Amino acid sequence: MVKSEPVWSEPRGVPESKEPPVNRRKLTRAVKALLESRPGRTSITVEDLRTGRVFRFGAEEVLPTASVAKVDILMALLRKERWDRLPRAVRRDAEIMIRYSDNKAADRLWERIGREAGLARANRAFGLRATTAVPGRCVDLYCWGITRTTADDQVRLLKRLPKLRDGAVVRRLMRRVVPEQKWGVSAGACAGERVALKNGWLKHVANDLWAITSVGLIADRYAVAVLTEDNATSEAGIAKVERLVERVLDGFRVCPKG
Repeated sequence: MVKSEPVWSEPRGVPESKEPPVNRRKLTRAVKALLESRPGRTSITVEDLRTGRVFRFGAEEVLPTASVAKVDILMALLRKERWDRLPRAVRRDAEIMIRYSDNKAADRLWERIGREAGLARANRAFGLRATTAVPGRCVDLYCWGITRTTADDQVRLLKRLPKLRDGAVVRRLMRRVVPEQKWGVSAGACAGERVALKNGWLKHVANDLWAITSVGLIADRYAVAVLTEDNATSEAGIAKVERLVERVLDGFRVCPKG
């Protein structure tokens, strides 16, 4: 069971001029150069929640969520039901779905929220514009994993966490993802910064290529979403995601030395 914590308040805005501007042209060139030797469709959005600075690449791409959809499923559940009133088994499913990326737990919660119709209702309330799930039962099929989305929508979802009644629970679970799944967004964190994240990996049966995804919050300030598809291996996709996150976050700030 996840203990409660103080509600996370969205960082207060300060004028963008107080922070070094993001050189979007330079970052776009750097991302394109990085992707030259890393084929596949790629999209990344990073937003500084304190200043509103934002960088987007491949914003038009609509790609599979893979297990990143599990954050959306949990948020849809908590939009309608209070965490402390959920049955113990349901809370356990939520915990292992996020922390261990357990697919059968996701299946059960997918049913509880009303499958794709329930997710669609929640996403309209969350302000998502391009996220769509396929209809059907998900018994051992994990059809929630082929929900399609954009990096912008995933950042919008992260920004809804402070407005969600039990959003602190979601964030806490994302911080407690098991060590072997802490890749991705965490690559952009400076030493000592807390990261809340959820990753996804999905091998397409049709072509044996991988969708690798990662979303999360760095220091409760930077909302990051990276979606990739058509990676030759999961390892190659993870490496691409991490290099992208590192490079783009370098355009927002410099980590302190020492």
